[in-house]
Amino acid sequence: MSRILEPVIFRNGAQAKNRVALAAMTNGQSNVDGTLGEDELRWLEMRAKGGFGIIATCAVHVSKHGQGWPGELGIFDDAHIPGLKRVADAICEYGSLPMAQIFHGGLRADRSVSGTQPWSASDATEVGNDSGARAATGQDIEGVIADFAEAARRACKAGMAGVEIHGAHGYLLTQFLSRTENRRTDAWGGTLEKRARLMREVTRAVRAAVPEQFIVGVRLSPEDNGNARGLDLDENLQLAHWLVEDGIDFLHLSLWDYTKNTTKRPERHALQEFRAVVPQDVPIFVAGQIWTRDDGEKALALGADVIALGRSAIVNPDWPRHVTDAHWQPQRPPVTAAQLQSWGLNETFINRMRGRKDFVAG
Repeated sequence: MSRILEPVIFRNGAQAKNRVALAAMTNGQSNVDGTLGEDELRWLEMRAKGGFGIIATCAVHVSKHGQGWPGELGIFDDAHIPGLKRVADAICEYGSLPMAQIFHGGLRADRSVSGTQPWSASDATEVGNDSGARAATGQDIEGVIADFAEAARRACKAGMAGVEIHGAHGYLLTQFLSRTENRRTDAWGGTLEKRARLMREVTRAVRAAVPEQFIVGVRLSPEDNGNARGLDLDENLQLAHWLVEDGIDFLHLSLWDYTKNTTKRPERHALQEFRAVVPQDVPIFVAGQIWTRDDGEKALALGADVIALGRSAIVNPDWPRHVTDAHWQPQRPPVTAAQLQSWGLNETFINRMRGRKDFVAG
């Protein structure tokens, strides 16, 4: 049997039935007020039925002012708990672990859907950004820490197995960590300790808000990529060490392409670097162009404990069920809109995928 199908055990004793996770993906399939949409539920339930051991929701915003796009599932109000419970119940029915990915958009929040001016570590004009974001006040910062903790409490109450704190992809927590997007000179900016403070304070607050058996993880971008800017590999290695001290149960590395080594040390892979500083009892998730069984096994051999699938999970909703066949080749894009609809994507999600080169045929 492939190691991919072996259970993974977290440091708090929680267990997933295999090492395949559905990565959190923006899909816009929920309602205007952040409550669960039926299409969102169908999308997630299909992957649970398809055998994924861990199912992550899309990034769910912890504050209304942190909303990043229309149709985003919310977790900023107790009114969202019933919908989240439906998600958790549906996923658990198939023996999978449901997790909510919790985030705040920061300067990437969309004022047209949030109704408020976005805010970030620094004023957008200071960092050459056209979002119109203002610099956060101390009250903003303390408030968002509490919002993350409350979001975790709601996820727990809804029956989720855990949360993944989104500290990657250039959202709020990454903006504070960034050496280029955080120009603050107070206790929240400057040295690495100060720039990492928000992510650490959020992690500690989340950990304190939920029981020990509730899984708490963090997703990181190890180096600059796309919207994640101003990041340094060695700073993130130090941050990973601190986050373990702060109580995380897993670390998720967003690599975009798992086959590539680090930019800073081209002879070394990020998984090798982070595995050296993260204890063995803290699983490392990895995402980035994992399509085949061979890809998954290579990622595990490099030091990952869990493989997180994004685009490959879109077009292969039952990917884990095929791992027993070493010769199986997954469906790959381009695919038709009708195929995507049959795999649980509504028109909004399909249109988002049209923005990916050669993903949707026609």
